[in-house]
Formats: sequence, structure tokens, C-alpha cells
Amino acid sequence: MSTDTPEEALLAGVRVLDLTNVLAGPYAGYQLALMGADVVKVEVPGSGDLARQLGGSPQLNADLVGASFLAQNAGKRSLTLDLKHERGKEVMERLVAGADVLLENFRPGVLARLGFGWDRLRAINPGLVYCAVSGFGSAGPMRQRPAYDQIIQGLSGMMGATGTPDTGALRAGFPVADVMGGLAAAFAISTALVRRERTGAGAFLDVSMLETAITAMGWGVSNYLTTGAEPARIGNENATAAPSGTFATGEGDLNIAANKQEQFVALCAVADCPELATDRRFAAREDRKRNREQLRTELEKFLVRRSALEWEELLAAAGVPAARVLGVADALDLDQVTYRGLVHEMDFPGAPDRRLRVLGNGVHVDGRGPVPARRPPLLGEHTDELLSELGWDDAAIRELREDGAT
Repeated sequence: MSTDTPEEALLAGVRVLDLTNVLAGPYAGYQLALMGADVVKVEVPGSGDLARQLGGSPQLNADLVGASFLAQNAGKRSLTLDLKHERGKEVMERLVAGADVLLENFRPGVLARLGFGWDRLRAINPGLVYCAVSGFGSAGPMRQRPAYDQIIQGLSGMMGATGTPDTGALRAGFPVADVMGGLAAAFAISTALVRRERTGAGAFLDVSMLETAITAMGWGVSNYLTTGAEPARIGNENATAAPSGTFATGEGDLNIAANKQEQFVALCAVADCPELATDRRFAAREDRKRNREQLRTELEKFLVRRSALEWEELLAAAGVPAARVLGVADALDLDQVTYRGLVHEMDFPGAPDRRLRVLGNGVHVDGRGPVPARRPPLLGEHTDELLSELGWDDAAIRELREDGAT
């Protein structure tokens, strides 16, 4: 359960209709749920969010609780609804009338063809914040193209800037474009809610994953816009400084980011190679960048004397940014991560004798990290509950189900 009481949560009292699938949209909805919003996940009867069938366990996928779904749907309530059914549209109208936010990641135009375009939504609820997340945005020549994370990574320049001259372009090993798109959507929704609080006006938010991914590249794009230089594929190196990259040690790999002169001098002192700090090849910042491979060779002669963990502790104590390269298991086991309570344990959906662990987020509010208010929902688990809240009695709810609307 959440550490906040309902009235304390930042988005307490905000109802979000989450019509999204797979990752970018559901991730946005999850961020809102963590901050206290009542997120109603509207799903297709029988199958629901495709993410229910995605993950490493065939059995969980078959049970419609795949790992991909579990990762970003805790804290939500699930209602099944056929938006092509006339009575389903009736339910949708009531949902929209009582909602603060509608979040979807259909291809542009799909919701309008179902009878719920922006003009219709705004007529039902003038204060509604409507957020559409798509690969390319709702306007432009590429608007109707299908897009997944890898497609966006490639088109945005992310893959082109990742890898080495030998490997060629590489995708990030996690869905960074999806996650950035979801974060952008959650941020935009929260901002629009602030304006609505002030003016009463709703908003149409059109989130492009492609554009969000390009902006996430930061200095790589800014450098091109300023100088015309494309980001080079330099593996784990940092184009702006040296030594700044991944180094071999006596045991394990070590990231070092000695980006400032004083950090480089301190690194050489701790590694017992002070002569490198005055070596003409490495003495100045630009010298180190030009001779980064020679500098790596020289440094690793000394780094091999200790493990990555030992160097991490010694260099951090000297003010030099340095840390091991870890896998997921070791990252989650870090004392810092445990202390801040990033991982939350709850009942497993459909198996109360089993425990589920999910992530919160990296934001603490008033000294506490947000916790999902409930476990991820089974498909349609809260349909009757939500229909009752909308005004249908038991007999009407049965009729909706028998008609195939829910």
C-alpha cells in the first residue's frame, strides 16, 4: 500500500483513463498511479493489453500476467470494454465525463474513428486533458507509420551514436525510447493539470516518441546544431573528456569519469601513477582527448592491481567519479537502492501465496518514495466495481456483460 494517505498523494483525486498498450503509454500511466492518481485501465475484453502476453515466462503470458504487464501496471484498476460496441460507447461516455485525463497510444486517428476524437471528448468534458502518445505524433507525413522502440532508436540517431567503428550502430539494451516517451507524456499531463487548476481549460497533448528521443540525446544533438559535427561511435568513451569511459581492472570493469583537471590529478595520485598527470601526452584536457587510447593503456597497467570494487571506493573517497559496471541483480542489491526503497513487494495477481516485486520511481516526495496502491490487476478485475461507480446497478452490469459490451 502507498505510504501516503489518499489526500496526501500529489495526484489524489485525479482520475486517468488509461487506454494504452505495451510500454510507452502504460509507463506514463504507471508514473501517474505512483503519484496517487486513480488510473482506470480500459482493456479489450478477452485479451487486454498486449503486454499481458509478453515476458520471459510462457506460463505467465498464457495467464495474461506477463512480466511486461506486471512491470508498469501496479496501482491501476482494470475495466474491460468494447469500444466498437454501441453500449460500450455509452460506458465510455460516462467514463470520459467523470475523468480528468484520457491517455492513449493508438495510431493517430483510431480513437476518432471509434467516435471519440478530440472534438467529441471536449464536448463531453471541456476540462479533460487528452494525451495521445505515438511514434511520430498525430500530424506529419510519418504519422501513420507503426513504431516500436527499436524503430525510434534507429530513426532518432540514438543507434547511430552508439557502438564502435567495428560494431556499427547498436541499440540500447533496454527500451529507452519507450520509457522517454512515457516520461514525456506523464510530465505533459501533470503540467496540463496545473493549467486546468488555474483556468479550468482542458488540453490536447500530442507526444511524439521520435522527437522525445531526439531531445533526449542532449549534447550530441546540440553539438551538431552548433558545429555541424555528427556524434561519433566511440563505444564506452565520452567524447567530451578523457579519461572518461570503461576500464579493465584486476577484477571487473570500472567506469571512470575524471572530466575535470583536478579529478584527473586525483585519479593519478590514487592509482599511484602521478607521473601521468604531468606527461606531455596527458597534461591538458585536449591532450588527453587526442591520446585517449594511450592514456587508457597506461592507466590500466595500474588499475589491474585492484578490483573494480576497491577502486570504486578509493576513487570516490578522493572525489573522482567512478563505479563498477553491474548487472541488474547487483544494481538492485546496492545498499543505496535498498535504502531508498525503490523495489516494492506485493501479492502476485491471481496467486496470493506468491510475492511480486515491482519498481517505484526515482522521485521521493516529502522524504518518501511513492508506492503502488495495489498490485497489477487481473484482466477486467474491477469492471463491476467501476460500472457500479458510474451508476449501473447489478442487473444492468450483467446485461452489459451478456451483450458483449464489457
